[in-house]
Amino acid sequence: MTGRVERLQSAFEIEIQWIAFPLHPETPPEGRSLQDLFAGRDFDIPQMLAKLKQVAADLKLPFGDREMTYNSRLAQELGKWAEQKEKGDAFHNAAFRAYFAAGHNIAEVKILVDIATSVGLDAKDAQEVIDARTFKEAVDADWTRAYESRVTAVPTFMINSDQLVGAQGYSTLERMLTSNGVQPN
Repeated sequence: MTGRVERLQSAFEIEIQWIAFPLHPETPPEGRSLQDLFAGRDFDIPQMLAKLKQVAADLKLPFGDREMTYNSRLAQELGKWAEQKEKGDAFHNAAFRAYFAAGHNIAEVKILVDIATSVGLDAKDAQEVIDARTFKEAVDADWTRAYESRVTAVPTFMINSDQLVGAQGYSTLERMLTSNGVQPN
């Protein structure tokens, strides 16, 4: 997505594994305003969004104006299927852009099917995976792993017992690998 992880993959013999994380799983399918989500908390939403937008710009990631958050559960389930079809990275990147750049509701089945087809997956198969909740248990297992690993935010980079939370620079990720005994190619 930003080139950093891809660079690491070519510099080190590593396998990237996406783990689903329950970010506000109580969010209803129609979404929830950020004002509602953070109501009653001492939280400056415009400042938070400005900071996120700056981080995204620094990483050359698209980040649109956001007023809503949406439930990502079905997107996570479809992402697991996409991974099985060797389209996981492409699906996750397209879902990121749909959500963070375009502001689409990724809880909507039509949006998810469109994302799947945009990366070369079959629309009918995607619909069936969503309808049957084929990857529900896989996402449940990821959520359990996230809780047990005390993951509290995304992205979280993990190797062995080390964790880095938030957007990280290449050199920071590289240090994490080498300090865990991963040798460059």
